Amino acid sequence: MKFTQVGSACDFSFLDFSFDEHLNAARTSSKMAAPEFCSFFLEKKKRFCKMMVSRGRRFCGEHATMEEGSSSRRIVCPLDPKHTVYYVANINAGSADGDECQQQVSLSERSRTELHSLLDKLRTAVTDLQCNVEDNVMCHPVLQGELNNPKNGDSAHKHLKQQSSILGHLEELGLLGGGRCFVEFGAGRGKLSHWIHEALKTCEDLQLLLVERCSTRFKVDGKHQDVGVQFERLQVDIQHLDLSKVPLLRKKNLPLVGVGKHLCGAATDLALRCLLDTPGLREETEPPPKRLKTSEPAAGPDTGSVFNDTGLVSDPGPVSGAVLGLAVALCCHHRCEWRHYVGQQFFLQRGLGASEFSAFCRISSWATCGLRPTNQDATKLGGDEEEHEAAEETDAVNGFLSAAEREQVGRLCKLLIDSGRVHFLTTKGFNSKLSRYADAHVTLENVLLTAVPSLRPLS
Repeated sequence: MKFTQVGSACDFSFLDFSFDEHLNAARTSSKMAAPEFCSFFLEKKKRFCKMMVSRGRRFCGEHATMEEGSSSRRIVCPLDPKHTVYYVANINAGSADGDECQQQVSLSERSRTELHSLLDKLRTAVTDLQCNVEDNVMCHPVLQGELNNPKNGDSAHKHLKQQSSILGHLEELGLLGGGRCFVEFGAGRGKLSHWIHEALKTCEDLQLLLVERCSTRFKVDGKHQDVGVQFERLQVDIQHLDLSKVPLLRKKNLPLVGVGKHLCGAATDLALRCLLDTPGLREETEPPPKRLKTSEPAAGPDTGSVFNDTGLVSDPGPVSGAVLGLAVALCCHHRCEWRHYVGQQFFLQRGLGASEFSAFCRISSWATCGLRPTNQDATKLGGDEEEHEAAEETDAVNGFLSAAEREQVGRLCKLLIDSGRVHFLTTKGFNSKLSRYADAHVTLENVLLTAVPSLRPLS
């Protein structure tokens, strides 16, 4: 290449394109993509796709259907042919039939008589609940190094403790293993999936699917591009996500484990429907086998099931297309919505409806906000306020009950709402429970919802 000398500097004016353009020109000139990038050639842009690929793959997740031997079929989006369809409007939103459009009434607008009536209904509804919240703070050794790292500040330390406990619960339930796909709902930066991968990076047939509706900065996804594990992210609202149409899940049809850390409000209900009510998944998943009595013969060798002395499956292992279980940390009950709520039948059985549900959602904010009027030190609120959307100030009722009483009432509202979710999971053939997975000084939103098929009792 010839350069023109001008004084003591060289004239590069003839280079009228950027380094990136030069790199693309070099790549397209030979019609060969760099090995770490997708091999799909974009005719309109006259370049290869810039998405990175997993080891041993030639195409990214968007163009995976071009892979040789792939049985997947690309479904064209009716709104934009460039999009692959896993978006189905309101598929997980719940039925709009009979949806009661209640006028939202703040607690400060209600009379003392109305508030006392709501408290009476609440106490009656929780009287015979069979759903207790157990203290069960756990940990997992894969995070021990980071927990002991002095460079991590208080905020990072609190997040690590929660992630460690969630992994501990997954392991205790037999859900932390290979041969399955972990779906993290409300993934944010993807730290929970990151630690699941760290705990299982030696396992085979491991997939991690991260679902987040917002564009997120400082994602950990880039740390997992050079490993054999399939680590993919979908930017879509859970309300519109049809898991049965996601290309990654259709490749191997691995069983699913749902996870989430602080899945706010209605997002929990949307995630439960996404996992358990998606039509395509329901068709591919056979109903759970019946509970065997001890006198009945165990399943044959082709099922791989192992029965213990009680006649229950101790570790059924991966079942193709099935949902193996879930572990979701709950929060922000004041953001729940009646239409999305999976426990509607549970409420109706107790003589409660959309109006009471809306009021209880608002009152639930007292569990974490009830101490604010007493000017308590903000550090006692758990230091996680930035993770959650605060309740409306109009839901603070001055002079009604003491701060301690308001906090207790808020906890009862959360328990009632979560009991409806446990009831929903029971109707779907799952054994579910609620646990306090972290200390209150770590986070006030410290309840974890876990579930496994009824054949595998929760310990």
